[in-house]
Amino acid sequence: MSITIYVPRDSTALALGANEVAAAIVAEAGKRGQEITLVRNGSRGMFWLEPLVEVSTAQGRVAYGPVEPEDVSSLFDAGLLQGGQHGLSQGLTEEIPYLKNQERLTFARVGITDPVSLDDYLEHEGYLGLQNALAMQSADIVQEVLDSGLRGRGGAAFPTGIKWKTVLGAQSAQKYIVCNADEGDSGTFSDRMVMEDDPFVLIEGMTIAGLAVNANYGYIYVRSEYPHAIAVLNEAIVTANARGFLGKNILGFGKDFQLEVRKGAGAYVCGEETALLESLEGKRGVVRAKPPLPAIEGLFGKPTVINNVITLASVPIVLARGAAFYKNFGQGRSTGTLPMQLAGNIKYGGLVEKAFGVTLRELLFDFGGGTESGRTMRAVQVGGPLGPYLPPALFDTPLDYEAFAAVGGTVGHGGIVAFDDSVDMAQQARYSMEFCVVESCGKCTPCRIGSTRGVEVIDKIIANSGTNQHQRQQQIHLLRDLCDTMVNGSLCAMGSMTPLPVLSALNHFPEDFGAPPAVAGKAA
Repeated sequence: MSITIYVPRDSTALALGANEVAAAIVAEAGKRGQEITLVRNGSRGMFWLEPLVEVSTAQGRVAYGPVEPEDVSSLFDAGLLQGGQHGLSQGLTEEIPYLKNQERLTFARVGITDPVSLDDYLEHEGYLGLQNALAMQSADIVQEVLDSGLRGRGGAAFPTGIKWKTVLGAQSAQKYIVCNADEGDSGTFSDRMVMEDDPFVLIEGMTIAGLAVNANYGYIYVRSEYPHAIAVLNEAIVTANARGFLGKNILGFGKDFQLEVRKGAGAYVCGEETALLESLEGKRGVVRAKPPLPAIEGLFGKPTVINNVITLASVPIVLARGAAFYKNFGQGRSTGTLPMQLAGNIKYGGLVEKAFGVTLRELLFDFGGGTESGRTMRAVQVGGPLGPYLPPALFDTPLDYEAFAAVGGTVGHGGIVAFDDSVDMAQQARYSMEFCVVESCGKCTPCRIGSTRGVEVIDKIIANSGTNQHQRQQQIHLLRDLCDTMVNGSLCAMGSMTPLPVLSALNHFPEDFGAPPAVAGKAA
């Protein structure tokens, strides 16, 4: 009887030696004459345990990690195929607290299935949402998404159903669905994990979106730094077409939807939806002025739905189980779950999907285990390189769009980057401005020139922090004025949000700029 062993094919696991571990397991089993079936699953998202090897037993999957090739022989000696005890034993995978205390909806299959096996996907509730959608009118699909309260998971948190309703109402013979998979925020990897570890859920979500707004063509714009995601998506698209889940006459219902992957241009600003459209059209990734909105005049001048990966990957469960089921998670206007990504100076980095309402402190300490260095955690940046820095006094803020906005924070794409007390927040503020200098598309003056002047001003503040206090105060005043101009005068979030981390560093950590410490908990 063959025993099933799972070794992840996720690129994080690969970077940590998963292919070598898989080869060692196959070789060891062959040497011992033991029959195994090796499945290359996705990652469970517990990156400190990768490569995580799982073995199927009568009690469930038993986990071992982090496994190195030289550990394989001793694992077999300890009875790996029976789930035997070993120094790398983690027990039943589903009982590991990091996993057990999550609410996985969007990531329900990630780490469980073979990502490119359509049969695996179908066995785990895959395509139930599409089958339900095929029996519905377009307006009813849109209404279901509206009723679920699903908001864009890319940062802006705009209600998904409203965007879809606008495109549905637009009069055009041709409409498009565009997936923004240009995941460029620091400390984020949830989009990549979906594409690599459960590609069919994204394909299904985009197909449902097409049915909802009467669009028959879609593009997945994937950042060029994600070669594994591009390869997996292309393989899954071929399979979905061959099995009738994509293409002409989907599942015999007379509906058409084509899908293709496009490689990104390597620019952070292409994560902004209009710059992404320019890039898709073969032009330089430069922000467009709005209006017109992409929902009215988007790709090639046609009505276009643009959503990010997590938004579209959340749609199938809404259609499979209903809006009320999904809305039952979360709080207030922040419904459902958000896959959050713990990175930076954190002991247990990885993916945590929780319903909105969990606090930063719970994420950082109950899941993340505090800092990797063992030092005091001093600051956390939530929402990518344009997100504000939050001090410990705000760690009890619930992860909720409105609650975060009330303290000057942003949820963004759910990236959480931790810093210990060795961090220099003046240097972090400088980094934020310098990031804008490098990544600005250059179209508008506040962003293009403002960020360059911002770096210069911060350098002067740092230079005067311990000497000329009068000049330092003048430069801080100038920096705040400059930030105000960027916030109110920039064309897109690149320029208007760059001041957020700068101002938050000034407000919460003034001592790093040569001023007295801040009042605890003061909003940015």
